[in-house]
Amino acid sequence: MSDVFRLAVVRTDAGDEVMVERAGKLLPLSDVVGADALDTIAGPPEDLAPLLSNWRAWDSWLAEAAPDLGPKFDETGLDAGGQQFRPPLSAPGKILCIGANYHDHIAEMPIPMTPSYPYSFLKPANNTLRGSGDSVSVPRIAKMIDWEAELAVIIGAECRDVPARDALSMVAGYANFNDLSARDWLENRPAIGVDWIQHKAFDGFAPMGPYLTPARFVPDPQDLPVRLSVNGAVKQESNTGQMVFGVAAIIEHLSAIMTLYPGDVIATGTPAGVGHGRNPPEFLKPGDEVRMEIAGLGELVTGIV
Repeated sequence: MSDVFRLAVVRTDAGDEVMVERAGKLLPLSDVVGADALDTIAGPPEDLAPLLSNWRAWDSWLAEAAPDLGPKFDETGLDAGGQQFRPPLSAPGKILCIGANYHDHIAEMPIPMTPSYPYSFLKPANNTLRGSGDSVSVPRIAKMIDWEAELAVIIGAECRDVPARDALSMVAGYANFNDLSARDWLENRPAIGVDWIQHKAFDGFAPMGPYLTPARFVPDPQDLPVRLSVNGAVKQESNTGQMVFGVAAIIEHLSAIMTLYPGDVIATGTPAGVGHGRNPPEFLKPGDEVRMEIAGLGELVTGIV
């Protein structure tokens, strides 16, 4: 679709800047919307949080403005391929992750049962998020670092107790998310249970982006191809239709527990092909490059150092 646009945060000489991407070209947000729109958030933002706090208005403004600026994108837009991306959000209130949520992943692990409700955990935001092109260090105390390609859902409206039939209207957009994991504490199987902090919370363990694709351009989040490669070798190739619980059911479940706020991120689980599920197992090492892409969301690139 020629009118499709995506949002990104790009590092510039002047600092982090929100940009609008269309057909591989980037324009600063200030070049796409008028001064009146920027006045509602006190000037150009450094990430997408101010837009998400009034997402319905911003979604409409951008949808009206971006298609008419096709020539400007072509003539003065920056080449998206040469930019340094930041995560779309620098400090979301919550990163909620869903585990064991793909039928093919449950089969490969093997997990002894299919969950009867979305199995969830929290991942810290202020130390784990990284942008596309950023590097992630192998932790000193963990050696079994695994990849997990996931569809991230970004909430665009405060909501509580949302029925599944209304849940997708709460979504601002979607992004790539790599839920990096240290499998060391699964391998050892401590009697007390999985240590989720040591499993999921190391610095850099949440690469995300490069774009937030507005929900208006994702008509069915349960029909998106998922692909991840390591050093060019494809490791995960599946479809979000393999989810046990789809996006709507996940939002219904989580919003029954807690209020979801604009900018909250939900990582919806990973399909088959993770390193720990292989025979023999495979894990990331310094020098590896991970690339993942969910259709229409761009390509998330992560180097391991």
